[in-house]
Amino acid sequence: MSMASLYRRSLPSPPAIDFASVEGKQIFNEALQKGTMEGFFRLISYFQTQSEPAFCGLASLSMVLNALSIDPGRKWKGPWRWFDESMLECCEPLEIVKDKGISFGKVVCLAHSSGAKVEAFRTNQSTIDDFRRYVVKCSTSDNCHMISTYHREVFKQTGTGHFSPIGGYNAERDMALILDVARFKYPPHWVPLKLLWDAMDSIDQSTGRHRGFMLVSRPHREPGLLYTLSCKDESWINISKYLKEDVPRLVSSQHVDTIERILYVVFKSLPSNFNQFIRWMVEIRRTEDVNQNLSSEEKSRLDSKQELLKQVHETELFKHVDKFLSSVGYEDNLPYAAAKVYSDSEGDKVLSGNESEESCCPETCVKCIKGLGEEKVTGVAYPSGNDVFTALLLALPPQTWSGIKDQTLLQEMKQLISMISLPTLLQQEVLHLRRQLEMLKRCQENKEDEELSAPA
Repeated sequence: MSMASLYRRSLPSPPAIDFASVEGKQIFNEALQKGTMEGFFRLISYFQTQSEPAFCGLASLSMVLNALSIDPGRKWKGPWRWFDESMLECCEPLEIVKDKGISFGKVVCLAHSSGAKVEAFRTNQSTIDDFRRYVVKCSTSDNCHMISTYHREVFKQTGTGHFSPIGGYNAERDMALILDVARFKYPPHWVPLKLLWDAMDSIDQSTGRHRGFMLVSRPHREPGLLYTLSCKDESWINISKYLKEDVPRLVSSQHVDTIERILYVVFKSLPSNFNQFIRWMVEIRRTEDVNQNLSSEEKSRLDSKQELLKQVHETELFKHVDKFLSSVGYEDNLPYAAAKVYSDSEGDKVLSGNESEESCCPETCVKCIKGLGEEKVTGVAYPSGNDVFTALLLALPPQTWSGIKDQTLLQEMKQLISMISLPTLLQQEVLHLRRQLEMLKRCQENKEDEELSAPA
C-alpha cells in the first residue's frame, strides 16, 4: 500500500515559537545581545537536513562534528574530507538505523569513535539546573555544542523520539533554540527550557532508559592521523572479539618462550580480513599540488603523518614484527590505495593507481604512483601488514599479555608495548585506537547504553 505524501507540518505554537517569526527574531536578538548565541553561527553554517526519516541522530552528530572543524581523516566524496551521515556507521549498521533509528548510547559511541570530546548525561543522572548550566556553557562558546534527544509529544508535535542540536539560549525567557534536523517537517524553533527538560525526561522504549543530552567539543589534536578502526561491515565483530578475548586466552594457554613465539601464536589465528579492520588514512596528491597548492595546514598534516609512520617503524615492537613476518614468508595483501585525483572544477577521475609503476623514497615514506600518461601523484605510503600488525598490538590493553607464564618474557613484552617509551605523537595515535576498540567492544556487547563516558 502506497503512503500518502506530506509537505511539512504546522509547528504547534505554543509551546514552540518559530525561529523565523517576528517573536522568534525578537528572542534571537535578545539572546544575541546577552552573548548566549555564540555557538549558533558555527552550527547554522553547517545546518543540514537528515537524509532519512530515522537519521536524526546521525544528522545531528555530523552537523556538530563539522561545526567543530573536526577532520574525519577520510574522504567523503572526491578529494573532500567531511563528516556525512553515511560515514557514521561503526556503532550501528546504516540499514538498521534507517529502519529503526539509533539509541542515545550509540550516538554517544559514534561521537567518541569520531574523535570528539564527549560528555553525556541522562536526565536521571542530572538535574534541570545542571542542564541549564550546560546549555549556557555551549551557548556562550563556539567550541562546544549540545545535542539533545527528546520526545516530540511534549511539544505537541507528531512523532516520538528525536535528536537535534541546541542552537542557543535566551536567559531572560529561559528558552532554548532547537535546530531541528527534520527540516522537511518543522523549522528551527524556540521552546521553554523546562519543557525541553520534560521532553528529555522520558523513557526510550527501545532501551528502557531515560533520554538526555550530550556536550561535544574538539579534542586537543586530530584523532587517527594514520590508523582508525574500519567498521563498514560486520567483519569487525569477529576481529574485535579475537583481539579482546581470544588473544589473552591464546598467550596464556599455549607455550610461549620468546617474543617471536608470541607473535606466531597471535598471527597464525588472526582473521584473514584484519587488514580491513584498520583503515589507512592516505593522502593522494598531484606532485605539483604538494609543492604549490597545499595549504600550510595540509602540508603540516602530511608531515605529521610521515613523522608518525617513522615513529612506528622505530619502535622495538615493529622490528620484532618485521623480522617475524619476513621469517614466515608473509606476503603483504594490503593493496595500495587506488590513486584517484579529482579536479576541483570537474570532479573527474584523471588517473588510477598502478602498483607496478611506483617508486618510494624511504626517507620520507612518500610514494609516487604513476598514473595515466606521465602524470604522477604523491601520497604518504600505504602501510604494509607489519605496520598495521604493530599498531594493533600496541592498541591492545596491557592486561592482554598478563597470562604469559614466563615472567621474564612477560616483562619484555610489557616493555615493548609500554606507552611510556613511545613518542607523544604515537602515544596519542595508540590511545585513539585503544578508545575505539573499547567503544566497539561496548557496542558488540550491547553495553553502549549502560556506560556513556569515554574509555579510561
